[in-house]
Amino acid sequence: MNVGFGNRKGSKTMFTRKTTTTGMTFNAHDPAQLCGGPATGPTTLGAGMASGTLVATQAGWQPVDDVRVADKVLTLDGGMQLVTGVERTCLWQSARPVPKDMWPLNVPAGALGNDRDMTLMPGQAVMVKSDTGEALFDDPFTLVRAAALVGYKGIDRVAPSGPVHVITLYFETDHVVFAHAAALVYCPAQRPDALDLRVPTPLAQDPLYRIADRDEAEMLVNCLQGVSDEVDLWRTTNEALRDSAA
Repeated sequence: MNVGFGNRKGSKTMFTRKTTTTGMTFNAHDPAQLCGGPATGPTTLGAGMASGTLVATQAGWQPVDDVRVADKVLTLDGGMQLVTGVERTCLWQSARPVPKDMWPLNVPAGALGNDRDMTLMPGQAVMVKSDTGEALFDDPFTLVRAAALVGYKGIDRVAPSGPVHVITLYFETDHVVFAHAAALVYCPAQRPDALDLRVPTPLAQDPLYRIADRDEAEMLVNCLQGVSDEVDLWRTTNEALRDSAA
């Protein structure tokens, strides 16, 4: 990949949140309260993978719920990588209705290379592979927040009918992992020095991947013509899984 949004430093500001201690699984709230007890608002920034999302691991495709610290997960640029932390939170923990800007997104099968319908959190960064991205940013791989994709290939917000459990995987460095075949989901490096879970905080260091800002994401989505090139990526993913099992 060329300079742009892929495996590169030199990023603009990104946001983070308080995460795990290396090698430990962390619940953002007491497990007895998670998605159950009283609270006053959001428990995440609307990022992370929804419970049930299938990710490519050394043991094959597994629900993200089953991934544990020290498991290996297939990444786009680094092959199999060790998971150094797992965070389990809830999208919204309040008696009040979930604000519409925090509603999860339903992604129809095939929209992002996924082989079945999948759920994305609005703040979750996903990688869109397209010739349009290469023309605009000199890189066919563009990381955008899922909320920017509303309306693209049928992606839309859906009001949650119940608790939405969210799992975030952390690695030693930033990585992009495969979900539901060929959807590409950004996972951050663990940063124990991050501040409060609910407050967006600029990082002091440049991240490995750069997430498109709102204007760039809007320009990309407006320019996309609906030409899909995810099939080759899906084949590559499964070849990598077979090689790792050999």
